[in-house]
Amino acid sequence: MAASPACCRVPSRCSPFLSTGSKNSIAALGSISFSSKIHRRIPFLATGFISPSVKNKRRPCPLQVRSVATPAETAAGFDEMVSGTQRKYYLLGGKGGVGKTSCAASLAVKFANNGHATLVVSTDPAHSLSDSFSQDLTGGTLIQVEGPDSPLFALEINPEKAREEFRNASQKNGGTGVKDFMDGMGLGMIVEQLGELKLGELLDTPPPGLDEAIAISKVIQFLESEEYSMFTRIIFDTAPTGHTLRLLSLPDFLDASIGKILKLRQKIASATNAIKSVFGQEETRQDAADKLERLRERMIKVRELFRDTDSTEFVIVTIPTVMAISESSRLHASLKKENVPVKRLIVNQILPPSASDCKFCAMKRKDQMRALDMVNSDPELSSLTLIRAPLVDVEVRGVPALQFMGDIIWK
Repeated sequence: MAASPACCRVPSRCSPFLSTGSKNSIAALGSISFSSKIHRRIPFLATGFISPSVKNKRRPCPLQVRSVATPAETAAGFDEMVSGTQRKYYLLGGKGGVGKTSCAASLAVKFANNGHATLVVSTDPAHSLSDSFSQDLTGGTLIQVEGPDSPLFALEINPEKAREEFRNASQKNGGTGVKDFMDGMGLGMIVEQLGELKLGELLDTPPPGLDEAIAISKVIQFLESEEYSMFTRIIFDTAPTGHTLRLLSLPDFLDASIGKILKLRQKIASATNAIKSVFGQEETRQDAADKLERLRERMIKVRELFRDTDSTEFVIVTIPTVMAISESSRLHASLKKENVPVKRLIVNQILPPSASDCKFCAMKRKDQMRALDMVNSDPELSSLTLIRAPLVDVEVRGVPALQFMGDIIWK
């Protein structure tokens, strides 16, 4: 939710965190920004991280809305989300710059304040989740967010690290590494006969969407451990639409691609078994093959997770412009084609009726209302629960601000 004057205002006196003497206090035209307390970093694959006791104190006097931001808004059905369903995974996605991260972070805070141990994961390379919580969440570690009533942890996946993992695992088991090795043994003709596999091209450039797929597969990996069973709600802040759409088709792509790599290994194994043990490469190559096979299996789990209506819901986030609404319509069509369950559409950054006092704002609001009319008539979007989120006159950063935002959106 971006900043704009004369929209949805927050009084600075409503919270001790907003005192005017504080370095991070809210000024007349400033931003809501709160320093985070010292937080704990937890290794991504560490075991037993839940064992330390977590103390959460309820912070008094949450942020309050000074004025009504929009006309009658459709309820998001949060009561059903928090207690009326066993649905555990919520993925928020849409066009870049529409406020996906703020919406995802506010939902995570809302769940945590309603008794759910919550994890919010960002697969967006922009690291917006760190900015939203005003905490450094980079580095691929689980970090506890201070403030909510129940445990809230956040995780930002490093996309470059994800790509490197795939590249290292695959190159140890195919591509130019195999060709050089076979040439050295005088067996280059075997590689030439397998040229149709085009492994070098595959391995030098990991497929688009791999960042998000590995991020989600990593979450599945550690959630299979008993130590992580405490999380009852998991929120994914996904990368922009294009990445999300590629992610949907990635399991099939990787299934075929990794299959080629493993197929190559099987074909050359008989010709090189006699010399592998001499050069000490058998164990390394088997480990690489095992890693790729595990990755392939997790990709299949990702696909099944996306399609499970009982455990997963995809929430589309957009803004009231013709281009954004059109892109959201295409996104929903693609999600529906992949059998991904979608129930809600958030239209963010809506100007309030009071904006009519300003000529520019009045024209902008009129344009927004035309875009909203598109939602009602669009065959892909009209069936979704419409959630209207206002444009506010401050920047939303930190847990108290996210709680304020969550109380507006998630009703």
